[in-house]
Amino acid sequence: MKSTIKIFMLIGILMTFFTCSDDYDLGRKLDPSELDFAIIQDYSLDEGGNTVILINNTPETVPVWDYGTGKSNRAIDTVRFAFAGDYTIKFSAVTAGGLVDAEPVTISVTQDNLNYVNDPLWTALTGGVGYSKTWLLDLDSDGVSKYFAGPMYFYGTDNGWLEGGDNGCYGDDCWNWNPDWASNTWLMDAADFGSMTFSLEGSPAVTVNHATMPSYGDQNGTYYLDINSYQLSFFDAVMLHNSNFDTCVLDWANVRVMSLTEDTMQLGVLRGDHIGDCSGDGPALLVYNFISQEYSDNWVPEETGPEEPTLPGGWEEIISEITTTAIEWKLSESNPLDWATLSGTMMNGWQSPEDYPDWLGTPDPAVYGDFSMTMDSEDNSVVFVTPDGTTTEGTYAVSSSGIYSFDVTVPSFTLINWASFAPDANNELRILQIDTDANGNISDMWLGAVDDVNNPSQYTAFHLVPSAGGAGGGGDVEGTEVAFDNSKLLFGNLEDSNDKYRIEIYNEYGGTVADPGLNTEDLASFESIDVTFTLSGVTLNEGAVGTYDASMYYADSDWNPQGNGNAVTVNGDGTYTVSFNPGSVVEGVVVFVIDIAGLVPDLADLEAVTATIDSIVIY
Repeated sequence: MKSTIKIFMLIGILMTFFTCSDDYDLGRKLDPSELDFAIIQDYSLDEGGNTVILINNTPETVPVWDYGTGKSNRAIDTVRFAFAGDYTIKFSAVTAGGLVDAEPVTISVTQDNLNYVNDPLWTALTGGVGYSKTWLLDLDSDGVSKYFAGPMYFYGTDNGWLEGGDNGCYGDDCWNWNPDWASNTWLMDAADFGSMTFSLEGSPAVTVNHATMPSYGDQNGTYYLDINSYQLSFFDAVMLHNSNFDTCVLDWANVRVMSLTEDTMQLGVLRGDHIGDCSGDGPALLVYNFISQEYSDNWVPEETGPEEPTLPGGWEEIISEITTTAIEWKLSESNPLDWATLSGTMMNGWQSPEDYPDWLGTPDPAVYGDFSMTMDSEDNSVVFVTPDGTTTEGTYAVSSSGIYSFDVTVPSFTLINWASFAPDANNELRILQIDTDANGNISDMWLGAVDDVNNPSQYTAFHLVPSAGGAGGGGDVEGTEVAFDNSKLLFGNLEDSNDKYRIEIYNEYGGTVADPGLNTEDLASFESIDVTFTLSGVTLNEGAVGTYDASMYYADSDWNPQGNGNAVTVNGDGTYTVSFNPGSVVEGVVVFVIDIAGLVPDLADLEAVTATIDSIVIY
């Protein structure tokens, strides 16, 4: 179909030119006898003449080949017939005077060469040589998707075969959104959409029944699967699809194979920019999800109860803290937002601002960084502070399944472009995930607001981290600042075999043991500690990761407690705060350092980077 479209476009251009030019005569239409073309069977490659070379030698013409199993408008093309039989090849030429048809040429292929169709992908598509397989869109008239979350997904224009490239990415425009149909019924109405049957019974034939689109009806054509480029081409037929997006796609006959197994198939078509009903939506891959007829017929619904996020054991104590009952939560500067399934699994897995797609936008802490949610498990009080400074105070309760409910309205505000921080319609937020460090201290938490409480299928998920001075610094507890002499601070790649950038405040096994920048007696006893530090002179190499985890490593005099504190994201010059909340009283110090993992290899000039300690506060 792509070839046919190109030819029609060329004819249209020629006709427009001739019509609009008052003094230009339509060129001479060639006589069929003047057409110069060749159809050559290469018996050196196949004894049965399966390989056929098509050559157009007619000057200043565009060829139109129809070889029975497909079509082409290439000047030189090679066709391979897998099955023995007689094939009629038609040649036409687009000339200045119009389309000229040559007499059809019939060739005989005397032997099968099944090497051309015995790849596992051909078998998955058709069932194998001598068989046929029927495929259905994964949404039935009852609104049930039996394998995928829904009948169609959305991908970037540089996404492709999902098992290749960089996890299916082959360029810059790579992203995906996999909506479930129950929450996104606007995608298409539940229906029996018909079927596609791919056959290798004597020839590659395809039958498409467009049950919901009478304009297409039943189509009988041929197809070709290119196993190298993962392209599937239809001839005299188009891919099964729904009416909603019919006018959004210019070419339904040349599709991108995203995945193909015995039971499932995903086919992508390019949504054009400013085309049809999708005008202004921008280019994207519309990926249609199919299941085999056999899989559908044998599918049995799983008998499961309502999905629930799985929280770690002892989560109630974790969110209550140990050394302090108050926790001030802030939205992550790296990945504050995602969407999650009912089981608490993040649907996109974004980790840094660079991961976010253009259709959503990039997180900007300048927009939401002043938000905080302070929860105190001693009296179940909660204080919300929105980015504009508005304070809302109330109380909360948390259920045995991790659902927070509030006696005041949880404030909402814009988080990223059109996406907002907000509770669900019941004024509730649900714990989806809790992560802790090696010492069992909270490192972060995901809270979710179910999109539709009457049809719960996915959550909008908000990534919260305890702020320094909140979980790490003891909430409203007043801290004590420890004096420090920056002239005695060591920093750099202090462990040559390691890729971490280390800021050494004190280390009995390092260079600060003899002359530390602080009085170690000041660290004789405390429950938690915050360190604020500043990096300067950071220049990253081209292609650097760009974001790095920084955390404090602390060990007291008997190595119990000891471990890493909460990680914060470092992305260049700036001031950062790290915390260590061990869960018990720390007595003395053996190791007191800040490690920035992975930074050293990405630095353009390690020696240019300097660090200073702005404050050390103990609680």
